[in-house]
Amino acid sequence: MPRWSVYILRCSDNSLYTGIAIDVAARVASHNMGKGAKYTRAHLPVKLVWSEAAKSPRAARMREAEIKKWPKIKKETLVAVKLKRSKI
Repeated sequence: MPRWSVYILRCSDNSLYTGIAIDVAARVASHNMGKGAKYTRAHLPVKLVWSEAAKSPRAARMREAEIKKWPKIKKETLVAVKLKRSKI
């Protein structure tokens, strides 16, 4: 069974884009080739700054929707916590 993930990209204008994918690395590459979402095509290049595994496609979509409703500062906090943990 495929493993779904939720991810956040940092766009060239410092904005954040949230999406879901089975293969996050391939999806990021697709975004950077201009084959991703309309939003990211207009804000290239993008960089993966956060991802989280989900138990199912439905769980991934629900988490994506939840994060998309957050203000940018809350998304930035989520990204910062991940960065801090990865440096420990």
